[in-house]
Amino acid sequence: MPLLENSTYTRPKWLFSGHLETIYPSLFRRVSVPNPVKERISTSDGDFLDLDWYRQEKHKLVIISHGLEGNSTRAYMLGMVNSFLQNGYDVLTWNFRSCSDEMNKQVIFYHSGATYDLDLVVKHAYNSYDEINLVGFSLGGNLTLKYLGEKGNSLSKIHRGVGISVPLHLGSSSKKISETENTLYSKRFLRSLKKKVIEKSNAHPGQIPVETLRNIKTLADFDDFFTGPLHGFADAEEYYEVNSSLYFLDQIKLPTLVLNAHNDPFLSERCFPVKLAKTLDQVYFEFPKHGGHVGFSPANSDKPYYSEQRAVEFISAVL
Repeated sequence: MPLLENSTYTRPKWLFSGHLETIYPSLFRRVSVPNPVKERISTSDGDFLDLDWYRQEKHKLVIISHGLEGNSTRAYMLGMVNSFLQNGYDVLTWNFRSCSDEMNKQVIFYHSGATYDLDLVVKHAYNSYDEINLVGFSLGGNLTLKYLGEKGNSLSKIHRGVGISVPLHLGSSSKKISETENTLYSKRFLRSLKKKVIEKSNAHPGQIPVETLRNIKTLADFDDFFTGPLHGFADAEEYYEVNSSLYFLDQIKLPTLVLNAHNDPFLSERCFPVKLAKTLDQVYFEFPKHGGHVGFSPANSDKPYYSEQRAVEFISAVL
């Protein structure tokens, strides 16, 4: 079973579409958190990752991973930080390569399956805590689930995982976000990604075919010309198939929650694997009717966002 068929999420009446549910919190939500302690750690290939620590001397830690072209300061990240701080956890957020205030050094940047960087973050914190939990949003959710599948039982301190608005199948989700009704999102992502490619081309002359940018019309195009080849994949198709967390779910050995809204404008039908859900023992699926993409705004503004409530409940609960 673990298909949780009776989600209790109720959206605010005035957020009457998946697009509004997605856009409103992204633009207008403001979250105050304690000042984090910032740390930069080195990678084995001579690069770096920037971390934000929220410590309150607890023995349990939550590591939170952001989404495509996000960072550790996004409102959805900070809302999750607050919810776990209030429930007795230390929290660590981190920035993917190229997503902090400084461009990373290597010609590569980040991608949906770059679990080697998440593994470095986990191992950096590993010896300081009795329990470590992982939460990921969107691309960071795919990264988190793939990582949990790859690791199985090999990291005994990993307790539970949560993925929110996860593009479980990358290829079909890339097509979904490139549909006409989603032009606003895809153009925004592409502007940011193209800017990074130009910056990287200036830092690594001759290593990036920047002249092909004029041909990039969709995110799939970008992944075909840049994300895939830069990170060792033949093209977008191979990149998507190798890194889709859908194919790692049956290898996850610890309790994990996937929270995907049916009206999420970014997610394809393959991101709601009902038949697979009924065969898995450790991965719990909750598919609310509403929520949008990384939305889940509360009907009562005094309450935490539903995604935050569910993440805390799931990680803290005795199953």
